[in-house]
Amino acid sequence: MQKFRIVLCAVFLLGGLYASFAQEPGRRIAVTVYNQGTALIREQRRLTLDEGINRIDLRDVAATIDPTSVSLHSLSNPDGTVVLEQNYIYDLVNSSALLSRYLDETIKITAADGTLYSGELLSGRNSEAILRTDSGEIVVVRLHEARDIRFPALPEALITRPTLQWLLSSASAGEQDIELTYLAEGMNWSADYNLLLTSDQTSFDLKGWVTLNNHSGRAFAEARLRLVAGDLSRIQPQARLAEAREEMTFDMSGRGGGGLAQRELFEYQLYEIERPVTIGNNETKQIEFVKGAKIAANTFFVFDKSPQFGAYYSPVDYPEGYGVDDNDDVLAYLEFNTGEDSGLGADLPAGRIRVYQQDADGAGLLIGENLIDHSPEGEDVQILLGKSFDLVGERRQTMYQTVSRDVARESFEVRLRNRKDDESVEIRVPERLYRWSDWEIVDSSHPFEKLDSSTIEFRVEVEPGAEAALSYTVQYSFPSNR
Repeated sequence: MQKFRIVLCAVFLLGGLYASFAQEPGRRIAVTVYNQGTALIREQRRLTLDEGINRIDLRDVAATIDPTSVSLHSLSNPDGTVVLEQNYIYDLVNSSALLSRYLDETIKITAADGTLYSGELLSGRNSEAILRTDSGEIVVVRLHEARDIRFPALPEALITRPTLQWLLSSASAGEQDIELTYLAEGMNWSADYNLLLTSDQTSFDLKGWVTLNNHSGRAFAEARLRLVAGDLSRIQPQARLAEAREEMTFDMSGRGGGGLAQRELFEYQLYEIERPVTIGNNETKQIEFVKGAKIAANTFFVFDKSPQFGAYYSPVDYPEGYGVDDNDDVLAYLEFNTGEDSGLGADLPAGRIRVYQQDADGAGLLIGENLIDHSPEGEDVQILLGKSFDLVGERRQTMYQTVSRDVARESFEVRLRNRKDDESVEIRVPERLYRWSDWEIVDSSHPFEKLDSSTIEFRVEVEPGAEAALSYTVQYSFPSNR
């Protein structure tokens, strides 16, 4: 299928179709991006107003703007400048819009074979144009067969970019600085971390990058960029915008420096780039924001095949046991703390973390990749790296006994095998006691720790080339009125 071109004779009208990165006099922009796909845009512009009623059109706004969030007020004369009416115009130029606006007008269509058709446009629907020529002949041209379509001019009501329009009442004539605030979708940021683990797996070096994506349909030149980490509720968008204007006031005068400052904002963390940043449309930008060296860490292994359940609802008093009765994988984890004692001392916003380990020749090889949630300073972070190649576990039910109508006993055995050549490992084995909330461990081959009301955990040391067997028996007391 051949694509056709739309040509406007008044082509100079399209000169402003693409946004320029040039900064206008008196114009300052602040962009606050939340890591949930939303951005708060604040910008100052200088307008020349007449005394009385003024119509103001602002075209250089994000295409993904939320029109209900727009707020405009005068900084120069807030009492003497009143917003009477606010409109968002998004009837943009496209082939369908032009055809609908040129009904009963003369247009020219050149077909793929070079044939030129000229006439009054009677219809532009259903992917075809119906023309009445000067001789009265009716011509149907299928649009996919057209090479180009020529219109005499751009209709006044059509625009090339989304436009905000206001009717303002000004008490005096002259220049005024105004501030425009609105929310836009299509902008998001996340954290990406690269972690290089030492060969002995006891420490690592860390670099964290902010990854910013802009698909808002607009570029932002020399903007004050801030990033908010946290889960923001968006139930009341108007109230949220009002709160944001109160809490996020900052100096837009343009400071020097090139770092990234962090501070708390309500229940969130706010990161501010301490230099102006140009954000292109459809651009991915990365900025380093955290780093650390020789951060203490350790690796551990988990064999977890006991049943997952949400809560106790009724006693499970039939003999069949839950869980996997088969060989399965042992998972490898990396654990560290974000506090100062570990050598990091930083908050880590949610994001993707890639873990590399130094090989014998010093090169870093990827050993795992996962996501972390927002992790405040001082919290433990556990990263699932993958399945251990040399460790295997097996879990099976060995006994179920009905002691009485209200009492039952169940036994499990977990066998762990270490196929490493010369390394002993500790494997954590969580077990969930799923049959009822009133339980007691009456026999166990290894010590355990109670993690919560339904979970215990064993830690079993397995020598290289050896197998370790863990067994335990739990007794349940069921309610008599069940």
